[in-house]
Amino acid sequence: MRISHALGAALALGTLSSPAAFAADTSGHKASEPMSRGAYIARTADCTACHTTNDNTPFAGGLAMPTPMGDIYSTNITPDTKTGIGNYSLEDFTRVLREGVNKQGDHLYPAMPYTAYTKMTDADIKALYDYFMNEVAPVERANKESDIPWPLSMRWPLAAWNWMFMDKGVYEPQADKSDAWNRGAYLVQGATHCSTCHTPRGLAMQEKASSEQEEGFLAGADLGGWHAFNITNDPIDGLGNWSDAEIVQYLKTGAVQGKAQAAGPMGEAVEHSFRFMSDSDLQAIATYLRSVPAVNEGVSEETSRFTQGEPTPVDVQVRGLDLDTAKKQAPGASLYMGNCATCHGADGSGSPDGYYPSLYHNSVVGTTRLDNLTQVILNGVHRENNHGELLMPAFKTQLSDEEVATLVNFVTDTFGNPDAEITADEVKDIRDSGE
Repeated sequence: MRISHALGAALALGTLSSPAAFAADTSGHKASEPMSRGAYIARTADCTACHTTNDNTPFAGGLAMPTPMGDIYSTNITPDTKTGIGNYSLEDFTRVLREGVNKQGDHLYPAMPYTAYTKMTDADIKALYDYFMNEVAPVERANKESDIPWPLSMRWPLAAWNWMFMDKGVYEPQADKSDAWNRGAYLVQGATHCSTCHTPRGLAMQEKASSEQEEGFLAGADLGGWHAFNITNDPIDGLGNWSDAEIVQYLKTGAVQGKAQAAGPMGEAVEHSFRFMSDSDLQAIATYLRSVPAVNEGVSEETSRFTQGEPTPVDVQVRGLDLDTAKKQAPGASLYMGNCATCHGADGSGSPDGYYPSLYHNSVVGTTRLDNLTQVILNGVHRENNHGELLMPAFKTQLSDEEVATLVNFVTDTFGNPDAEITADEVKDIRDSGE
């Protein structure tokens, strides 16, 4: 799902200005969890998010991934010899990551981001292989066939898709850039596959750009019922007004007070991947993101989504009214006070430590794209970080589509972007898209 235009002939590792630019730094893990180089690379590649559906049987596959044609399911990548990859040689394993072709010669659906993993070095792929073969427990669990009907389920057309939209080859460092920049580019374009969610797609579901050299790279995209925000260096629609320290903090913790909190797919990326990475790797990612050409989406003219809104007392709108009257005269305020104010405060300020985030100066409230705010209200948030768990309850069983739309519109109008609006039908579509 990535267009990876070749940057030139691949350089051998020994010709880099510094081999350290590609070395995996395993110092980012929690002290209680010793980590090998291969385990660290598995974290950077976020293998857990797709291949683990039960924490007691990691990497045994089975996660359903919806596509317009039907669900496909992640595979068992434990070293089980019957149902996993226990019989894979290093060459077989490398072919999966570099070409998207399994041991049996079948082409994988590009939901597996082999179009990004192809940029990984031989040394990193070998370390990853050693980790799966020697450190992951084998689990016998048969793989599930996709729900895509024949003839759309045929795999051979994927060879043509790869020919049109994929360029194989290890990331080629740029000699005029620093080691930190090259390390960041290697991670963003390769193992962490940020472009998979954050780059717009074409008619064939291919990513329209694969590096900072192509227009629209990391400019934001809709995927799976969520909007992956613009993370270019644009000061209005992107990260241009973030400091490097804030980018690192967001990747490590999933939260920057007064700017954004991670949920959904980004929350999973923080929980399973970024929080385990070293500070030097996270700083390298920030360094690289700074260089991605700014893309302005034309949604906001003067103010970024991070600076919208201000504290506004909502309780005064329903004070003195009985419940039925409040529901009729101030339905949005009534829903807010009944479902949100306990944690986020009557004026939307949240808690002083940011555990309960402020609703003003908040990414998902200050944007006109309301997919993420709606998802969070419907499905809640459950994310682990290195200090504990973050929880927000789901309201999908308590609130109707009409009530959710009323609440979302009230929150954005009161604390964020007053131009944002969602309908009950749009809420239903998001609800139907699943968690």
